[in-house]
Amino acid sequence: MKTSVARLHEITGPAGRLEAHLLEPEPVLGGKISSPRSAVVLAHPHPLHGGTMHSKVVYQTAKALSRIGCVTLRFNFRGVGTSEGTFDEGRGEQEDFRAAVNVMVNRYPDVELWAAGYSFGAFIALSVGVADPRVTALIGIAPPLMDKYDLSEVTRSQKHKFLVHGEADELIPLKEMWRFYGSLEEPKELVVVDAADHLFDGHVSEVGDAIEDLLRDYILNTDQ
Repeated sequence: MKTSVARLHEITGPAGRLEAHLLEPEPVLGGKISSPRSAVVLAHPHPLHGGTMHSKVVYQTAKALSRIGCVTLRFNFRGVGTSEGTFDEGRGEQEDFRAAVNVMVNRYPDVELWAAGYSFGAFIALSVGVADPRVTALIGIAPPLMDKYDLSEVTRSQKHKFLVHGEADELIPLKEMWRFYGSLEEPKELVVVDAADHLFDGHVSEVGDAIEDLLRDYILNTDQ
């Protein structure tokens, strides 16, 4: 059974056209379209390591968010797929993400806005989202916790922070995630996916389940 419909296939970024994919919840029974619960910008893994908006984890995350009433915009960073421009070491990619945020704000001005990403995309989403007052929640899936990725502003943020990590992540050991998680201000939540590596091979659906469960509970609590 279909859970969502897609619209919008490109947005304008600072380096040119960015390939994009907008996923909205389907109209409810009878064809009536209700306003999305939240609007989410979702960023993909590192462009130089095969990351695209079609990465399995990114796709499953978008589907999970659509199941709880969110509209999600995922896009290819500059130089990826048919997106114009070239890789810019994270600087230009943050600008790309800001452009996507602006698209969602203009398209859904009265809807809560969340920033989400996977791996390198989590660094981009958390960095941009923590600094943007329009963003109310931060979602990071296997964020890179190496020294070259500065997430110190995230540790001090009082925005809602939701994290998903693989128990057997070979790039970011779980102990590093627990250390990072311990440094975060509340509110925060972390789900560890048993036996999952950084790519979540064989566990991709569990990432979607974790996102769905985390954010559904958040929605229920904030809507009360």
